[in-house]
Amino acid sequence: MANQHGNHSINDFKQFVKKHPKLIKEVRKEQRSWQDVYENWVLFGESDPIWDPYREPEEAAEDVPETPQKNDFVSKMVTAVKKMDVNQMNEQINKMSQSISSLQSLLHTFSGNGQKQSQPGSGQHPFSFRKD
Repeated sequence: MANQHGNHSINDFKQFVKKHPKLIKEVRKEQRSWQDVYENWVLFGESDPIWDPYREPEEAAEDVPETPQKNDFVSKMVTAVKKMDVNQMNEQINKMSQSISSLQSLLHTFSGNGQKQSQPGSGQHPFSFRKD
């Protein structure tokens, strides 16, 4: 029974791919893998907006979803994560870490007791991140 469902799912996926020739070209250019495409197809379904760039122009005009997608938030999050630049994220985290360190130093300077306290990790950033 599970094998029939698996074959049915694979046949549906094949039909989906045939409707999206731009997707086939992208996989052949090794910009995406079939595994990635299949996983996104299973997660989001055929009518998700992530497939819009791969649709033929006349098909995109005809295929307007009538009901709001349940996975709309999830698809937006997955798309946002895929578009993230790791170097930019690392840079932003380092800036945030430096800002927190500066704020801690400022608060320590203006705190009521002017005593120097030996704090573990003083002079270091509160978050330790390595650059790759």
